[in-house]
Amino acid sequence: MMKIVEKRGSSVQETIHLLHTNDLHSHFENWPRIERQLAKRKADGLAAAGNNTVFTFDIGDAMDRAHPLTEATDGASNIAMFNEVGYDAVTIGNNEGIGNPPAVLWHLYDHAQFPVVLGNLFSDADRTKLVPFAVDHLMLHTKQGTRVLVLGYTAPFITTYTANHWYPEMVGTVLPEQLARFAGQYDVCIVLSHLGIEMDRWLARHYPQIDVILGAHTHHLLPQGELDNGVLLGAAGKWGEHLGEMSLVVQDHHIVEKKAWVYDTADLPAAPGDSQEIDQWAAEGHQLLQQEQIAQLPQDFPIDYNRPSPMLDLALAALQEYTGTEAAVLNAGLFLTGLHEGIVTADDLHTQMPHPMHAMKVTLRGTDLWRLVREMEKNRGFLRRFPLRGMSFRGKIFGTIGYAGIRYDPTNRTVYWHDRPIDPNQQYTIATLDHYLFVPFFPTIEIMGDNEILFPDFLRQIVARYLARHYPLPEEE
Repeated sequence: MMKIVEKRGSSVQETIHLLHTNDLHSHFENWPRIERQLAKRKADGLAAAGNNTVFTFDIGDAMDRAHPLTEATDGASNIAMFNEVGYDAVTIGNNEGIGNPPAVLWHLYDHAQFPVVLGNLFSDADRTKLVPFAVDHLMLHTKQGTRVLVLGYTAPFITTYTANHWYPEMVGTVLPEQLARFAGQYDVCIVLSHLGIEMDRWLARHYPQIDVILGAHTHHLLPQGELDNGVLLGAAGKWGEHLGEMSLVVQDHHIVEKKAWVYDTADLPAAPGDSQEIDQWAAEGHQLLQQEQIAQLPQDFPIDYNRPSPMLDLALAALQEYTGTEAAVLNAGLFLTGLHEGIVTADDLHTQMPHPMHAMKVTLRGTDLWRLVREMEKNRGFLRRFPLRGMSFRGKIFGTIGYAGIRYDPTNRTVYWHDRPIDPNQQYTIATLDHYLFVPFFPTIEIMGDNEILFPDFLRQIVARYLARHYPLPEEE
């Protein structure tokens, strides 16, 4: 009887090097050094004595529309940069998944020279059809034939994804099925996780079949990795400030040693042309956006972070018109600049409002609206100069709060709806931004609000529509 034996390389030791980036957020100021270090480590690994295989991964939120070139090219510039590096696989973060209109995300990776591994985002409500730009797994092979299973997952924001007609699934549902499906078909399992550090630790505790989790989303930095239940976790912080690497020593297709470390990008050598290249990326983005003219203003619309201002009033009116509501709430810190008399371009609005924030309609009973306004008034002085970070905010301070259609009288603590005291039992709908659902200052919105986030337009696009309608460009003769 002939016995067939699978032979996948001789019984020798090999090393798998994993290079990984995450949460770059279009911080192109760090990209030249990262690109060179990735190329160097690839060359070092391949040139080193012994059997070395190098794989390169990105764990999502590579793009961020706060950068003018990303905004102007709908992320195509980011994909082109990744193509030059030669990534082996990526997964997506919420900046790719939610920060792009569905039509843009659908085609974002059309020219990518790497696969997108994403097992928990679907294009149908029954969750039977994976999103068209991704694969649910990837099987890589080392020089010695070691089989490396790569899985990828993104944070499943149910409300925001489904509003964009994408349908996420919980990882606890998808991962066990995949591990069972590929049981016996892999030697090493790597998870690309845009889920956050706590979820990574949970996965390590519950699924020891995983060998490595490369993390992202919560911007955590693990300088020497973290070993949980035998699973090695790695993460490289945020914005390209660090670059991660792992080495897996493999004997007879089994890991016998694994370790992790990071490189501080600031310590990597600069090259003479770096600054010029970084400036050129920004200049190219601004130039492209300046080509799109929006409106012609008859006057300046300045912003003031301490008191009501023409710019804040204009944006409130734009938000009311867009949502069809009778009242709106915004904060002045959303506007990094005012607008000047004359032609307004897409570049002006992007510079002014770089935040990836959407309009949101909040419906509350009168008693809850009263409480919400009281929360805002209580925090008003504190928030006026509060240096807010994160939660889609790309500005500096929160700034004063502005109302349209709402007035508060502090002498008797009465809230007025268009100059009439609110009815405690009546339903009221106000417009604000989804950002208000995530900041911790106004809990009534999350606890008592019936909230509807409106996609796909960002605040800057909402203001652009309003300006184009009310201050149109002169007709060409």
